[in-house]
Amino acid sequence: MSKRRLISFDWAMKKLLRSKANFEILEGFLSELLDDEIKIFEILESESNKENRQDKSNRVDLKVKNLKDEIIIIEVQYEREFDYLQRILFGASKAIIEHLDKGEPYSKVAKVISISILYFDLGQGSDYVYHGKTSFRGLHKQDILQLSEEQQELYQKNNIHEIFPEYYLIKVNNFDDVARDTPRDTLDEWIYFLKNAEIRDDFKAKGLKKAKQELDILKLPEAERIAYERYQDDLHYQASMVESTYTIGMIKGEKKGEKKAVKRVACKLIAAGLLDISAIAEITGLSVEEINILKAEAE
Repeated sequence: MSKRRLISFDWAMKKLLRSKANFEILEGFLSELLDDEIKIFEILESESNKENRQDKSNRVDLKVKNLKDEIIIIEVQYEREFDYLQRILFGASKAIIEHLDKGEPYSKVAKVISISILYFDLGQGSDYVYHGKTSFRGLHKQDILQLSEEQQELYQKNNIHEIFPEYYLIKVNNFDDVARDTPRDTLDEWIYFLKNAEIRDDFKAKGLKKAKQELDILKLPEAERIAYERYQDDLHYQASMVESTYTIGMIKGEKKGEKKAVKRVACKLIAAGLLDISAIAEITGLSVEEINILKAEAE
């Protein structure tokens, strides 16, 4: 079985998958993950090519609408963020507001599905795909609240969780590269691609055949290939910086020399702009006030 290095999925989302000619690739990924036949109606305006890493309104990699009028947000995240769960809540809420026209009734609120492809360890959990949705359970009888027949007719939904945002967290690094013999084994093939940027000849998941044809690095024009290689180098640099902060963070001692070493790392992180002040403080053990002083001195 041959393997060939392909363009990473996040780069493809920014540069290639916005074309209607390549919708098949994205539809395949979404169909396997959501266990449904997903057809994309249009690519919506998003803020993927952000100028400022810290801009909270500028975080979505790709936003699409399917034929059911559902909004699907797809985001790839490499940098560790301690408030990431609140961030995806913010993103889903913002999408709802953006797609409800002034004067429309609340029954027209768009269904939002948020998908995060994560290359860092978020929370505590050994699985590699997590799904979150909203339900209401009775405090006394422990029953699940259901929609009435009138509400089902109004919303064109059968269950309450279909109205509220849903969240998928794909913890790529938790995947052990083994596609299991289960009804969802084709999803594992997609996650193998997300982790390794490789598609094996025996893979049969929807969209992967097209991805193997279209995402070949060798097919990129030279200028785009150079830009892609620089992008990958930047990701490696980010990963190295984060790894170094955790190594230094382990020393958090009282000795003067160790404190200086921690401050030097904090200064590098501030200069790189990879993390916000609270995250740098959490990692290094320095206080927010100390980080702010270092930032002011650097300026």
